[in-house]
Amino acid sequence: MIWETVKLALLAIFRNALRSFLTVLGIVIGVAAVITMVTVGGGTTAQVTQDIAKLGSNLLFVRPGQGFGPGGARTSAANFDARDLVALRQQINGVKTIAPVSRAASTSIYGNENWNTTITGSTNEYFLAQEWRFASGRRFFESELRSGKAVCIIGETVRSELFGNADPIGSKIRLKKVSCEVIGLLATKGQSSFGQDQDDIVVMPIRSVQRRFLGNQDIQTIYVSARDGVSTAKVRRDVTLLMRELRRISPLEDDDFNVRDMTEIANMMSGTTRILTGLLGAVAAVSLLVGGIGIMNIMLVSVTERTREIGIRLAVGAQESQVLMQFLVEAVVLSLIGGLIGIALGLGLAGFAANILKVPFIFEPNIVMIAFVFSALVGVIFGYFPARRAARLNPIEALRHE
Repeated sequence: MIWETVKLALLAIFRNALRSFLTVLGIVIGVAAVITMVTVGGGTTAQVTQDIAKLGSNLLFVRPGQGFGPGGARTSAANFDARDLVALRQQINGVKTIAPVSRAASTSIYGNENWNTTITGSTNEYFLAQEWRFASGRRFFESELRSGKAVCIIGETVRSELFGNADPIGSKIRLKKVSCEVIGLLATKGQSSFGQDQDDIVVMPIRSVQRRFLGNQDIQTIYVSARDGVSTAKVRRDVTLLMRELRRISPLEDDDFNVRDMTEIANMMSGTTRILTGLLGAVAAVSLLVGGIGIMNIMLVSVTERTREIGIRLAVGAQESQVLMQFLVEAVVLSLIGGLIGIALGLGLAGFAANILKVPFIFEPNIVMIAFVFSALVGVIFGYFPARRAARLNPIEALRHE
């Protein structure tokens, strides 16, 4: 019985193939849009998580000022100094490494080539905290760190801009008026989720940067990396309490520094991308509603065109439920055809978009199943009213219909 009804529905659909295609086009577009948006959004979220992981796991950033909350950053806060660094190393438990960081902008010059970059002054702990790997060369010697010797380790972008394909190890580049020997080359990390080229970097001993470029002994940022298995929330709380004590902040005063947890930043950015994906998916789902209205409209037209046929079926003994089922199955089949085409189109578009945007293609079967079921529900809901109208036709009036 059901199979016969399905065959009748398919015959009616292919009898007017062009009209049927235009009818399901809204369902196709809706399903394809939802799958594309959600799949690309999932890939973007995964890419953000991967990019943040490249900055270092279990990492906290301690900076002066109140960050970028309401009212903007607090610029009057003093930078950190060596005493803060010593106190953190001695009094904070569960820490793997602590790295001081001070930065200065400069133009790097080698031969006839020059490149505007950022000089990062730090210690070897910086590479451990940010999980930097070396492509070639070495880290700083302790004697170089103590004396502030003019040696540097460069990123891939700086190497390609100044040296092309040549090996930079042992060469000397000029940073402002300072001649600096290149002793190491960092492995490629690529662009971060914040749009920053992580390979555009020159790292020097922090004492060298403080003395030769900044003219002070301030520490602008402290990187704190927690040991594996240690809660970053606990380390963050301990760092906050210690810094309040070191900076003599009373209980009634706000912090004049901020501690940012990498896990917190990752969760915030991932949550943002998930919300945007949900919003885009919801907007795309509206086209499913439009497609359902199109199906209802065409089915009403079909009922009007086939009034005489319906009257004959009712006159020879067909029950109202059978007529209702015939038109309802026809609407559902239309929706399912549109859903299947939309799924194939959506996955294809998602793969293409993921390749263009350089994000992972993450197949989510749950979304595909939801889109397919939803397309069937659209057929049931919007096909019911035309089907009920067909089933309730008066056989005598239907036979008189021209």
